[in-house]
Amino acid sequence: MSVQVVSAAAAAKVPEVELKDLSPSEAEPQLGLSTAAVSAMAPPAGGGDPEAPAPPAERPPAPGPGSGPAAALSPAAGKVPQASAMKRSDPHHQHQRHRDGGEALVSPDGTVTEAPRTVKKQIQFADQKQEFNKRPTKIGRRSLSRSISQSSTDSYSSAASYTDSSDDETSPRDKQQKNSKGSSDFCVKNIKQAEFGRREIEIAEQEMPALMALRKRAQGEKPLAGAKIVGCTHITAQTAVLMETLGALGAQCRWAACNIYSTLNEVAAALAESGFPVFAWKGESEDDFWWCIDRCVNVEGWQPNMILDDGGDLTHWIYKKYPNMFKKIKGIVEESVTGVHRLYQLSKAGKLCVPAMNVNDSVTKQKFDNLYCCRESILDGMDGFRLVKLNEVIRQVDIVITCTGNKNVVTREHLDRMKNSCIVCNMGHSNTEIDVASLRTPELTWERVRSQVDHVIWPDGKRIVLLAEGRLLNLSCSTVPTFVLSITATTQALALIELYNAPEGRYKQDVYLLPKKMDEYVASLHLPTFDAHLTELTDEQAKYLGLNKNGPFKPNYYRY
Repeated sequence: MSVQVVSAAAAAKVPEVELKDLSPSEAEPQLGLSTAAVSAMAPPAGGGDPEAPAPPAERPPAPGPGSGPAAALSPAAGKVPQASAMKRSDPHHQHQRHRDGGEALVSPDGTVTEAPRTVKKQIQFADQKQEFNKRPTKIGRRSLSRSISQSSTDSYSSAASYTDSSDDETSPRDKQQKNSKGSSDFCVKNIKQAEFGRREIEIAEQEMPALMALRKRAQGEKPLAGAKIVGCTHITAQTAVLMETLGALGAQCRWAACNIYSTLNEVAAALAESGFPVFAWKGESEDDFWWCIDRCVNVEGWQPNMILDDGGDLTHWIYKKYPNMFKKIKGIVEESVTGVHRLYQLSKAGKLCVPAMNVNDSVTKQKFDNLYCCRESILDGMDGFRLVKLNEVIRQVDIVITCTGNKNVVTREHLDRMKNSCIVCNMGHSNTEIDVASLRTPELTWERVRSQVDHVIWPDGKRIVLLAEGRLLNLSCSTVPTFVLSITATTQALALIELYNAPEGRYKQDVYLLPKKMDEYVASLHLPTFDAHLTELTDEQAKYLGLNKNGPFKPNYYRY
């Protein structure tokens, strides 16, 4: 099998941009906290252990595929005597299998009689029975929304959430839903899924130690009191932990999804139940996508003063529809390559009217999120391979993965020339890299294999396997490691705190990198999870290197 990965270098040149660093005098972050609070937020000496999850013995058994009450039993527990055991009790009878698959006894005179059939009993534990009784009893098609958590063995939290067929057929925009507090300021697939989503969030909290530490140590100071944050990111359990942390630090939040397929419906429901105005569901249309963003921004009596974006769509929408809002917006925090590129374009054109923080190029995100969430098993697969043009190998490759951030990287001409059963997918943020629109023509047949997997069939029988309709692959079809996202989410939170509390004039209308001091602080918050202990520089060593003993240990321009 051959794999073709189309990278930014191989596909098209993207205009180079200059990263703007803070001057040395501006490198020290201001979190809007008192000296005592900053001291309290410092990681404890010697590491310290994070709170451990509940012991496995206290958790319900995790059901496997096709699980039911009997599936959780060990083979020994469900074993019963077989009919063939009767053969040993009567040597005058021969034992053989009947035509219909049952057991038969043959007597010495040739008479054939059917053997008594044994009935396997299913044992159902009380706690399992109680859980299954909670599930819907309506008959109809059930849609499966998979859990984001990869590490938990908790059958409740990793269980799928179910909705009946009538729910699937109704657009959330046409529903009248309220949470338990009577609020209807949200739009999600089904508010009744909140309990499932809350379990997902609780599991994610266990693997996001830095955010939980930040929430605990800084919530007394409320460094985001008065902040009104409008966000547009993937809505997953990890995002929910970030949002609830921002709320604990004093912020008001309104949120939409940055991708029409990556939202976890149960998590969106849990956030709505908790009082967060969330407008998102899995499988939005393009019109739904922009409608949800507009509902976050255009609300009477509430105007954002901070933007947290992933991809630049929210920022673009405000510039296009509500440019006057930027008079009160203090800054933008952007985490994606695509969104950062758009910000630099605005900056060069002189159209960026507020400071922006480039979280994507912070060291902690580059070394963890961009590696283990995006590059792992994709770009790293280029190691040792020839660098070739797509046109040269398109007839031979078995898998094509785009990850350029550009448009029209894989065209209809490429798709026509691909071999039978070639898998085509995209890891770029936007859905512009593969020309999917060119495949929606009368001569081609689309066959849905399962959610996010389509066969596109040519008249001669050739077919390609298209994943996620050419949209972001990992969060549409799978998931990403929670602990890795803890690092990115903490970086986003600190960037918001920094921009919101920065004195006037510190940041101009430009794009900035996260100060190294903050990068190192994010890393330090995660060290206790590994029981890691750093050696402290002596005064003599610090003087020799020309550094402060407490950091930052590298200049802002250093890329590691």
